[in-house]
Amino acid sequence: MEVEVKLRLPDSNAHQRLSTVLSPFHLKTHVQENIFFDGPNSELATNLAALRLRFYDLDSQCVLSLKAKPVMSNGISRIQEDEEPLDPVIGRASVAEPWRLLLMADHSSQIMKRVREEYGVVGDDNKCLVCLGGFRNVRAVYEWSGLKLELDETNYDFGTCYEIECETSEPERAKNLLEELLRSNGIEYSYSKANKFAIFRAGKLPQ
Repeated sequence: MEVEVKLRLPDSNAHQRLSTVLSPFHLKTHVQENIFFDGPNSELATNLAALRLRFYDLDSQCVLSLKAKPVMSNGISRIQEDEEPLDPVIGRASVAEPWRLLLMADHSSQIMKRVREEYGVVGDDNKCLVCLGGFRNVRAVYEWSGLKLELDETNYDFGTCYEIECETSEPERAKNLLEELLRSNGIEYSYSKANKFAIFRAGKLPQ
């Protein structure tokens, strides 16, 4: 179970101000490309699941993930997540030909076995994977007050969202620290109400 604090920033100005405040604690910045897949009849999305390939920094790394049963309340997100590393070359080939991912169900991938067995995406003509497209994300990572913070600028075809995230085993404590940081620096924020995949599927920015 992945547990994260997710706070939405209203605009690029708030994002830049928070980036400046956190700059002494900066560790690294990643450019991520997120590509999603589903069955032809939305077998995954119908069951509140998302299959994703994430490419990092010009294909230096690729991760296959399956997320399921998201719950978000008062800025705290809980979601079931499995991840596996994947050769970026195979990942790119799978974006062009999604059936390649299903081949891994018979070999090394527990995630693809789950996609086949739990969600019924088996790889024949009527049950093959479909590439849904995706979005890019610039993620700056910070170590602050014992927390690992991730400041995101997410670029969809229909607009840009800004968010600060923190994965933690103590979400209420982390949320209180983050809220105090934002308030003390006069940075507006709100609790995130939808994850990035849900925003992508909706095709519009949250209000």
